[in-house]
Amino acid sequence: MSEPSVFTRILNGEISSEIIAQTDRVFAIRDIAPKAPVHLLVIPKTAEYRDVVELAAGDPSLLAEMAELAGALAAEHADGDFRFVFNRGAGAGQTVFHVHAHVLAGGLSEGSLGG
Repeated sequence: MSEPSVFTRILNGEISSEIIAQTDRVFAIRDIAPKAPVHLLVIPKTAEYRDVVELAAGDPSLLAEMAELAGALAAEHADGDFRFVFNRGAGAGQTVFHVHAHVLAGGLSEGSLGG
């Protein structure tokens, strides 16, 4: 059995982080190394899925719930416009293998990656 992910540990209160929004199945926190004026993470409460491809195949309604929360957060913390970014695999920058999405907002341009 593998160790709980950092996100599971945050959700369980083992690691301190402010949960800024949540539903029954999803929660959101601020990224600790922001790449944009608004940089939030939207995370399923289940650690069942390692990445977005597994999530899309296994529970598309949970993926939709993540997108819905991302939209609400962008409306609350920025002007409603946002990037919704998933990293899949170490070669793409994924460091925590508990699926999560980055919500980037706040004056981004087409050519920027947010930072």
